[in-house]
Amino acid sequence: MKYHLIDSQLFIKNRKNFASQMRPNSLAVFNSNDIYPIGADSTMPFEQHRDIFYLSGVDQEESVLILFPDCPNPDFREVLFVTETNDHIAVWEGEKLTKEAAFKTSGISTVYWLQDLEKILFEMTTYCDTFYINTNEHYRASAETETRENRFTKWLLAKYPAHSVAKSNPILQRLRAVKDPIELDLMQQACNITEKGFRRILNFVKPGVWEYEIEAELIHEFIRNRSKGFAYTPIIASGNNANVLHYVENNQQCKEGDLILFDIAAEYANYKSDLSRTIPVSGRFTDRQKAVYNAVNHVKKEATNMLLPGTIWKEYHKEVGNIMTSELLKLGLLDKADVQNQDPKWPAYKKYFMHGTSHNIGLDTHDYGLLHEPMKANMVFTVEPGIYLPKEGFGIRLEDDVVVQEKGTPFNLMGNIPIEADEIEELMNR
Repeated sequence: MKYHLIDSQLFIKNRKNFASQMRPNSLAVFNSNDIYPIGADSTMPFEQHRDIFYLSGVDQEESVLILFPDCPNPDFREVLFVTETNDHIAVWEGEKLTKEAAFKTSGISTVYWLQDLEKILFEMTTYCDTFYINTNEHYRASAETETRENRFTKWLLAKYPAHSVAKSNPILQRLRAVKDPIELDLMQQACNITEKGFRRILNFVKPGVWEYEIEAELIHEFIRNRSKGFAYTPIIASGNNANVLHYVENNQQCKEGDLILFDIAAEYANYKSDLSRTIPVSGRFTDRQKAVYNAVNHVKKEATNMLLPGTIWKEYHKEVGNIMTSELLKLGLLDKADVQNQDPKWPAYKKYFMHGTSHNIGLDTHDYGLLHEPMKANMVFTVEPGIYLPKEGFGIRLEDDVVVQEKGTPFNLMGNIPIEADEIEELMNR
Protein backbone atom coordinates (compact mmCIF):
# COMPACT_ATOMS: atom_id res chain seq x y z
CA MET A 1 0.00 0.00 0.00
CA LYS A 2 1.12 3.53 -0.66
CA TYR A 3 -0.17 4.86 2.65
CA HIS A 4 1.65 4.73 5.97
CA LEU A 5 0.71 1.97 8.42
CA ILE A 6 -2.35 2.98 10.44
CA ASP A 7 -2.22 2.75 14.23
CA SER A 8 -3.81 -0.62 15.10
CA GLN A 9 -5.48 1.00 18.13
CA LEU A 10 -8.12 2.27 15.72
CA PHE A 11 -9.11 -1.24 14.69
CA ILE A 12 -8.90 -2.61 18.24
CA LYS A 13 -11.32 0.10 19.34
CA ASN A 14 -13.63 -0.50 16.37
CA ARG A 15 -13.86 -4.23 17.14
CA LYS A 16 -14.52 -3.53 20.81
CA ASN A 17 -17.34 -1.14 19.90
CA PHE A 18 -18.87 -3.64 17.48
CA ALA A 19 -18.61 -6.54 19.95
CA SER A 20 -20.37 -4.49 22.62
CA GLN A 21 -23.46 -4.34 20.38
CA MET A 22 -23.62 -8.07 19.61
CA ARG A 23 -26.12 -10.47 21.15
CA PRO A 24 -24.87 -12.86 23.84
CA ASN A 25 -23.12 -15.97 22.55
CA SER A 26 -23.00 -14.75 18.93
CA LEU A 27 -20.41 -14.83 16.16
CA ALA A 28 -19.87 -12.30 13.35
CA VAL A 29 -18.06 -12.99 10.05
CA PHE A 30 -16.59 -10.43 7.63
CA ASN A 31 -15.07 -11.19 4.23
CA SER A 32 -12.79 -9.36 1.83
CA ASN A 33 -14.06 -8.33 -1.57
CA ASP A 34 -13.50 -10.36 -4.69
CA ILE A 35 -10.96 -9.47 -7.32
CA TYR A 36 -13.31 -8.74 -10.20
CA PRO A 37 -12.46 -10.01 -13.73
CA ILE A 38 -12.57 -7.80 -16.80
CA GLY A 39 -11.81 -10.33 -19.52
CA ALA A 40 -9.15 -12.88 -20.46
CA ASP A 41 -6.75 -12.81 -17.50
CA SER A 42 -7.34 -9.13 -16.68
CA THR A 43 -8.84 -7.93 -13.41
CA MET A 44 -9.89 -4.67 -11.85
CA PRO A 45 -7.54 -3.26 -9.19
CA PHE A 46 -8.41 -4.78 -5.82
CA GLU A 47 -10.54 -2.69 -3.47
CA GLN A 48 -10.99 -3.98 0.06
CA HIS A 49 -14.45 -4.40 1.58
CA ARG A 50 -14.79 -1.39 3.83
CA ASP A 51 -16.29 -3.30 6.76
CA ILE A 52 -13.43 -5.78 7.21
CA PHE A 53 -10.99 -2.91 6.73
CA TYR A 54 -12.81 -0.85 9.38
CA LEU A 55 -12.56 -3.72 11.86
CA SER A 56 -9.08 -5.04 11.07
CA GLY A 57 -7.05 -2.70 8.85
CA VAL A 58 -6.33 -5.66 6.57
CA ASP A 59 -6.16 -4.46 2.98
CA GLN A 60 -5.67 -7.79 1.26
CA GLU A 61 -7.86 -10.12 -0.79
CA GLU A 62 -9.16 -13.47 0.53
CA SER A 63 -9.10 -12.38 4.17
CA VAL A 64 -11.76 -13.31 6.73
CA LEU A 65 -12.42 -11.84 10.17
CA ILE A 66 -14.48 -13.63 12.84
CA LEU A 67 -15.57 -11.93 16.07
CA PHE A 68 -16.91 -14.06 18.93
CA PRO A 69 -16.56 -12.02 22.14
CA ASP A 70 -18.27 -14.64 24.39
CA CYS A 71 -16.30 -17.63 23.15
CA PRO A 72 -15.18 -19.84 26.08
CA ASN A 73 -11.85 -20.27 24.29
CA PRO A 74 -10.20 -16.85 24.59
CA ASP A 75 -8.04 -17.57 21.53
CA PHE A 76 -11.18 -17.61 19.38
CA ARG A 77 -12.70 -14.29 20.44
CA GLU A 78 -11.01 -12.49 17.55
CA VAL A 79 -9.69 -14.57 14.67
CA LEU A 80 -8.18 -13.39 11.41
CA PHE A 81 -7.63 -15.62 8.38
CA VAL A 82 -5.23 -14.59 5.61
CA THR A 83 -3.86 -16.31 2.54
CA GLU A 84 -0.71 -18.28 3.23
CA THR A 85 2.23 -16.58 1.60
CA ASN A 86 5.26 -18.31 0.11
CA ASP A 87 8.31 -17.58 -2.04
CA HIS A 88 6.43 -18.26 -5.29
CA ILE A 89 3.68 -15.75 -4.44
CA ALA A 90 6.28 -13.23 -3.32
CA VAL A 91 7.99 -13.42 -6.74
CA TRP A 92 4.86 -13.20 -8.86
CA GLU A 93 2.58 -10.94 -6.81
CA GLY A 94 4.73 -9.43 -4.09
CA GLU A 95 4.72 -10.27 -0.42
CA LYS A 96 1.42 -10.96 1.34
CA LEU A 97 0.76 -10.51 5.03
CA THR A 98 2.64 -12.85 7.30
CA LYS A 99 0.98 -13.78 10.58
CA GLU A 100 3.26 -11.31 12.33
CA ALA A 101 2.45 -8.52 9.88
CA ALA A 102 -1.28 -9.28 10.18
CA PHE A 103 -1.01 -8.88 13.96
CA LYS A 104 0.92 -5.61 13.60
CA THR A 105 -1.73 -4.28 11.20
CA SER A 106 -4.83 -5.40 13.09
CA GLY A 107 -3.89 -5.96 16.72
CA ILE A 108 -5.40 -9.47 16.42
CA SER A 109 -3.16 -12.09 18.03
CA THR A 110 -4.95 -15.19 16.64
CA VAL A 111 -4.10 -15.43 12.95
CA TYR A 112 -4.58 -18.53 10.81
CA TRP A 113 -4.00 -19.30 7.17
CA LEU A 114 -7.18 -19.29 5.10
CA GLN A 115 -6.91 -23.04 4.46
CA ASP A 116 -7.80 -23.62 8.14
CA LEU A 117 -11.02 -21.58 8.01
CA GLU A 118 -13.60 -24.39 7.83
CA LYS A 119 -11.94 -26.44 10.57
CA ILE A 120 -11.63 -23.52 13.01
CA LEU A 121 -15.07 -22.16 12.18
CA PHE A 122 -16.65 -25.56 12.89
CA GLU A 123 -15.20 -25.57 16.38
CA MET A 124 -16.38 -22.01 16.97
CA THR A 125 -19.93 -22.78 15.82
CA THR A 126 -20.28 -25.45 18.50
CA TYR A 127 -20.05 -22.70 21.11
CA CYS A 128 -22.36 -20.05 19.59
CA ASP A 129 -26.09 -19.63 19.05
CA THR A 130 -26.27 -16.76 16.54
CA PHE A 131 -24.47 -15.73 13.35
CA TYR A 132 -24.13 -12.08 12.46
CA ILE A 133 -24.16 -11.89 8.67
CA ASN A 134 -22.96 -8.82 6.81
CA THR A 135 -25.43 -7.57 4.20
CA ASN A 136 -25.17 -4.27 2.33
CA GLU A 137 -28.16 -2.17 3.38
CA HIS A 138 -26.91 1.26 2.37
CA TYR A 139 -29.71 3.39 0.94
CA ARG A 140 -27.84 3.74 -2.38
CA ALA A 141 -26.74 0.11 -2.60
CA SER A 142 -27.09 -1.92 -5.80
CA ALA A 143 -27.41 -5.71 -5.55
CA GLU A 144 -26.58 -6.62 -9.15
CA THR A 145 -23.38 -8.51 -8.32
CA GLU A 146 -23.14 -11.45 -5.91
CA THR A 147 -20.21 -10.65 -3.67
CA ARG A 148 -17.77 -12.90 -1.85
CA GLU A 149 -19.61 -11.91 1.36
CA ASN A 150 -22.95 -13.01 -0.16
CA ARG A 151 -21.57 -16.39 -1.27
CA PHE A 152 -20.03 -17.03 2.13
CA THR A 153 -23.31 -16.21 3.88
CA LYS A 154 -25.18 -18.68 1.65
CA TRP A 155 -22.63 -21.38 2.45
CA LEU A 156 -22.63 -20.63 6.19
CA LEU A 157 -26.42 -20.71 6.61
CA ALA A 158 -26.75 -23.87 4.49
CA LYS A 159 -24.09 -25.69 6.51
CA TYR A 160 -25.37 -24.53 9.92
CA PRO A 161 -29.15 -24.09 9.53
CA ALA A 162 -29.90 -24.44 13.26
CA HIS A 163 -28.20 -21.19 14.22
CA SER A 164 -30.11 -17.93 14.62
CA VAL A 165 -29.25 -15.04 12.32
CA ALA A 166 -28.70 -11.36 13.08
CA LYS A 167 -27.50 -8.45 10.95
CA SER A 168 -24.18 -6.64 11.28
CA ASN A 169 -25.16 -3.73 9.09
CA PRO A 170 -27.31 -1.74 11.56
CA ILE A 171 -24.44 -1.82 14.05
CA LEU A 172 -21.91 -0.75 11.41
CA GLN A 173 -24.18 2.00 10.09
CA ARG A 174 -24.07 3.69 13.50
CA LEU A 175 -20.44 2.97 14.34
CA ARG A 176 -18.91 3.94 11.01
CA ALA A 177 -20.94 7.17 10.85
CA VAL A 178 -19.15 8.61 13.91
CA LYS A 179 -15.44 9.01 13.19
CA ASP A 180 -12.56 8.31 15.53
CA PRO A 181 -9.83 10.97 15.79
CA ILE A 182 -7.48 8.66 13.86
CA GLU A 183 -10.06 8.44 11.07
CA LEU A 184 -10.45 12.21 11.02
CA ASP A 185 -6.68 12.54 10.65
CA LEU A 186 -6.74 10.15 7.68
CA MET A 187 -9.62 12.07 6.09
CA GLN A 188 -7.75 15.31 6.67
CA GLN A 189 -4.78 13.80 4.83
CA ALA A 190 -7.05 12.92 1.90
CA CYS A 191 -8.34 16.51 1.87
CA ASN A 192 -4.79 17.89 2.03
CA ILE A 193 -3.82 15.82 -1.02
CA THR A 194 -6.94 17.09 -2.79
CA GLU A 195 -5.87 20.65 -2.00
CA LYS A 196 -2.47 20.04 -3.63
CA GLY A 197 -4.20 18.80 -6.76
CA PHE A 198 -6.64 21.70 -6.94
CA ARG A 199 -3.95 24.33 -6.46
CA ARG A 200 -1.92 22.64 -9.19
CA ILE A 201 -4.68 22.94 -11.78
CA LEU A 202 -5.38 26.59 -10.95
CA ASN A 203 -2.02 27.32 -12.54
CA PHE A 204 -2.63 24.91 -15.41
CA VAL A 205 -6.10 25.76 -16.73
CA LYS A 206 -6.33 28.11 -19.72
CA PRO A 207 -8.34 28.35 -22.94
CA GLY A 208 -7.59 25.42 -25.23
CA VAL A 209 -6.68 22.89 -22.54
CA TRP A 210 -8.56 19.59 -22.65
CA GLU A 211 -10.56 18.18 -19.73
CA TYR A 212 -8.52 14.97 -19.76
CA GLU A 213 -5.29 16.96 -19.52
CA ILE A 214 -6.59 18.48 -16.29
CA GLU A 215 -7.49 14.99 -15.07
CA ALA A 216 -3.90 13.91 -15.76
CA GLU A 217 -2.51 16.80 -13.71
CA LEU A 218 -4.71 15.84 -10.79
CA ILE A 219 -3.87 12.14 -10.79
CA HIS A 220 -0.16 13.01 -10.95
CA GLU A 221 -0.42 15.13 -7.82
CA PHE A 222 -2.58 12.63 -5.96
CA ILE A 223 -0.38 9.61 -6.54
CA ARG A 224 2.86 11.44 -5.78
CA ASN A 225 1.35 12.17 -2.33
CA ARG A 226 0.61 8.52 -1.45
CA SER A 227 -2.97 8.34 -2.69
CA LYS A 228 -4.15 5.46 -4.88
CA GLY A 229 -5.79 8.13 -6.99
CA PHE A 230 -9.28 9.54 -7.28
CA ALA A 231 -11.73 8.80 -4.49
CA TYR A 232 -14.40 8.34 -7.18
CA THR A 233 -14.71 8.78 -10.94
CA PRO A 234 -13.69 12.42 -11.52
CA ILE A 235 -15.99 15.01 -13.07
CA ILE A 236 -14.21 17.73 -15.07
CA ALA A 237 -17.06 19.45 -16.85
CA SER A 238 -16.46 22.56 -18.92
CA GLY A 239 -19.23 24.72 -20.35
CA ASN A 240 -22.59 22.99 -20.67
CA ASN A 241 -21.08 19.67 -19.59
CA ALA A 242 -21.51 20.98 -16.04
CA ASN A 243 -25.25 20.53 -16.39
CA VAL A 244 -24.83 16.77 -16.64
CA LEU A 245 -24.63 15.89 -12.96
CA HIS A 246 -22.50 12.78 -13.44
CA TYR A 247 -20.51 13.83 -16.50
CA VAL A 248 -17.38 11.64 -16.54
CA GLU A 249 -16.22 11.59 -20.16
CA ASN A 250 -13.75 14.45 -19.56
CA ASN A 251 -12.96 14.60 -23.28
CA GLN A 252 -13.84 18.16 -24.34
CA GLN A 253 -11.69 21.22 -24.94
CA CYS A 254 -12.11 24.10 -22.50
CA LYS A 255 -13.12 27.30 -24.23
CA GLU A 256 -12.51 30.96 -23.40
CA GLY A 257 -15.34 32.40 -21.31
CA ASP A 258 -16.56 29.02 -20.09
CA LEU A 259 -16.59 27.73 -16.52
CA ILE A 260 -15.27 24.32 -15.47
CA LEU A 261 -17.13 22.42 -12.78
CA PHE A 262 -14.85 20.04 -10.89
CA ASP A 263 -16.04 17.19 -8.70
CA ILE A 264 -12.69 15.64 -7.93
CA ALA A 265 -10.96 14.37 -4.84
CA ALA A 266 -8.26 12.06 -3.54
CA GLU A 267 -8.45 9.09 -1.22
CA TYR A 268 -5.90 8.20 1.41
CA ALA A 269 -5.70 4.81 3.15
CA ASN A 270 -9.17 4.01 1.74
CA TYR A 271 -10.64 7.14 3.36
CA LYS A 272 -12.34 9.51 0.95
CA SER A 273 -12.53 13.22 0.37
CA ASP A 274 -15.12 14.87 -1.88
CA LEU A 275 -14.53 18.30 -3.41
CA SER A 276 -16.44 20.43 -5.89
CA ARG A 277 -15.17 23.71 -7.25
CA THR A 278 -16.07 25.80 -10.29
CA ILE A 279 -13.48 28.03 -11.97
CA PRO A 280 -13.35 30.27 -15.07
CA VAL A 281 -11.31 28.92 -17.99
CA SER A 282 -10.02 32.43 -18.75
CA GLY A 283 -9.23 33.22 -15.13
CA ARG A 284 -12.07 35.75 -14.68
CA PHE A 285 -15.78 35.28 -13.98
CA THR A 286 -18.29 37.35 -15.88
CA ASP A 287 -20.62 39.42 -13.71
CA ARG A 288 -23.43 36.92 -14.24
CA GLN A 289 -21.22 33.93 -13.50
CA LYS A 290 -19.94 35.57 -10.33
CA ALA A 291 -23.46 36.45 -9.16
CA VAL A 292 -24.57 32.82 -9.50
CA TYR A 293 -21.30 31.60 -7.98
CA ASN A 294 -21.72 33.82 -4.92
CA ALA A 295 -25.32 32.67 -4.53
CA VAL A 296 -24.21 29.02 -4.44
CA ASN A 297 -21.43 29.90 -1.99
CA HIS A 298 -23.92 31.69 0.27
CA VAL A 299 -26.22 28.65 0.32
CA LYS A 300 -23.21 26.45 1.12
CA LYS A 301 -22.18 28.62 4.08
CA GLU A 302 -25.72 28.72 5.48
CA ALA A 303 -26.14 24.97 5.02
CA THR A 304 -22.85 24.27 6.77
CA ASN A 305 -23.94 26.22 9.83
CA MET A 306 -26.97 23.95 10.19
CA LEU A 307 -24.95 20.74 10.54
CA LEU A 308 -25.21 20.46 14.31
CA PRO A 309 -25.84 17.63 16.79
CA GLY A 310 -29.54 16.78 16.77
CA THR A 311 -30.19 17.92 13.19
CA ILE A 312 -32.37 15.58 11.12
CA TRP A 313 -31.10 15.15 7.56
CA LYS A 314 -34.51 15.39 5.87
CA GLU A 315 -35.46 18.56 7.75
CA TYR A 316 -32.04 20.03 7.01
CA HIS A 317 -32.49 19.52 3.27
CA LYS A 318 -35.91 21.16 3.41
CA GLU A 319 -34.44 24.26 5.05
CA VAL A 320 -31.56 24.37 2.54
CA GLY A 321 -34.22 24.36 -0.18
CA ASN A 322 -35.80 27.46 1.36
CA ILE A 323 -32.44 29.26 1.36
CA MET A 324 -31.80 28.25 -2.25
CA THR A 325 -35.27 29.49 -3.23
CA SER A 326 -34.43 32.91 -1.80
CA GLU A 327 -31.20 33.08 -3.82
CA LEU A 328 -32.93 32.01 -7.03
CA LEU A 329 -35.50 34.76 -6.56
CA LYS A 330 -32.69 37.31 -6.22
CA LEU A 331 -31.07 36.00 -9.41
CA GLY A 332 -34.33 36.30 -11.34
CA LEU A 333 -34.44 32.58 -12.01
CA LEU A 334 -37.68 32.19 -10.04
CA ASP A 335 -40.52 34.61 -9.36
CA LYS A 336 -43.08 34.71 -6.57
CA ALA A 337 -45.67 32.92 -8.72
CA ASP A 338 -43.28 29.99 -9.24
CA VAL A 339 -42.96 29.62 -5.49
CA GLN A 340 -46.66 30.12 -4.72
CA ASN A 341 -47.71 27.52 -7.29
CA GLN A 342 -44.96 24.98 -6.64
CA ASP A 343 -45.55 21.30 -6.03
CA PRO A 344 -44.50 20.56 -2.42
CA LYS A 345 -43.14 17.20 -3.54
CA TRP A 346 -40.94 18.90 -6.17
CA PRO A 347 -40.40 22.54 -5.11
CA ALA A 348 -39.65 25.22 -7.69
CA TYR A 349 -35.97 25.44 -6.75
CA LYS A 350 -35.50 21.85 -7.97
CA LYS A 351 -35.53 23.14 -11.55
CA TYR A 352 -32.04 24.53 -10.90
CA PHE A 353 -30.86 22.50 -7.89
CA MET A 354 -32.11 18.96 -8.30
CA HIS A 355 -29.80 16.93 -6.05
CA GLY A 356 -29.28 16.70 -2.30
CA THR A 357 -27.00 18.96 -0.28
CA SER A 358 -25.16 16.55 2.00
CA HIS A 359 -24.22 12.92 2.49
CA ASN A 360 -22.05 11.03 4.96
CA ILE A 361 -18.47 10.49 3.88
CA GLY A 362 -15.67 8.29 5.23
CA LEU A 363 -14.43 4.92 3.99
CA ASP A 364 -17.05 5.23 1.25
CA THR A 365 -17.77 8.41 -0.66
CA HIS A 366 -21.44 7.91 0.22
CA ASP A 367 -20.65 6.51 3.62
CA TYR A 368 -22.65 4.67 6.23
CA GLY A 369 -25.08 6.62 8.37
CA LEU A 370 -28.77 6.25 9.26
CA LEU A 371 -30.26 9.44 7.88
CA HIS A 372 -33.45 9.23 9.93
CA GLU A 373 -31.45 9.49 13.16
CA PRO A 374 -30.18 12.81 14.59
CA MET A 375 -26.70 13.96 13.63
CA LYS A 376 -23.93 13.46 16.18
CA ALA A 377 -20.56 15.03 16.86
CA ASN A 378 -17.71 13.64 14.71
CA MET A 379 -19.96 12.67 11.86
CA VAL A 380 -18.56 13.94 8.57
CA PHE A 381 -20.80 15.32 5.83
CA THR A 382 -20.32 16.90 2.46
CA VAL A 383 -22.01 20.24 1.77
CA GLU A 384 -22.58 20.63 -1.97
CA PRO A 385 -25.26 22.99 -3.28
CA GLY A 386 -25.36 23.87 -6.96
CA ILE A 387 -27.20 25.89 -9.58
CA TYR A 388 -27.41 24.49 -13.11
CA LEU A 389 -28.31 26.71 -16.08
CA PRO A 390 -28.33 24.81 -19.39
CA LYS A 391 -29.82 27.79 -21.24
CA GLU A 392 -26.91 29.97 -20.08
CA GLY A 393 -24.29 27.32 -20.80
CA PHE A 394 -22.86 26.81 -17.32
CA GLY A 395 -23.46 25.16 -13.99
CA ILE A 396 -21.88 25.81 -10.59
CA ARG A 397 -21.38 23.43 -7.67
CA LEU A 398 -19.29 24.05 -4.56
CA GLU A 399 -18.52 21.36 -2.02
CA ASP A 400 -16.51 20.84 1.15
CA ASP A 401 -16.28 18.06 3.75
CA VAL A 402 -17.09 19.12 7.30
CA VAL A 403 -17.02 17.49 10.75
CA VAL A 404 -20.00 18.00 13.08
CA GLN A 405 -18.77 19.44 16.40
CA GLU A 406 -20.10 18.91 19.91
CA LYS A 407 -20.69 22.67 20.08
CA GLY A 408 -20.50 25.38 17.45
CA THR A 409 -20.25 25.25 13.70
CA PRO A 410 -18.69 22.28 11.90
CA PHE A 411 -14.96 22.03 11.28
CA ASN A 412 -14.15 22.29 7.58
CA LEU A 413 -11.58 19.67 6.53
CA MET A 414 -11.21 21.65 3.29
CA GLY A 415 -10.96 25.06 4.90
CA ASN A 416 -7.59 25.68 3.23
CA ILE A 417 -8.82 24.99 -0.29
CA PRO A 418 -9.61 28.26 -2.15
CA ILE A 419 -13.32 28.86 -2.70
CA GLU A 420 -14.07 32.61 -2.73
CA ALA A 421 -14.50 33.91 -6.29
CA ASP A 422 -12.00 36.74 -5.83
CA GLU A 423 -9.36 34.37 -4.45
CA ILE A 424 -9.87 31.97 -7.35
CA GLU A 425 -9.34 34.82 -9.82
CA GLU A 426 -6.28 36.08 -7.96
CA LEU A 427 -4.61 32.67 -7.91
CA MET A 428 -5.35 32.01 -11.59
CA ASN A 429 -3.87 35.33 -12.66
CA ARG A 430 -0.58 35.30 -10.80
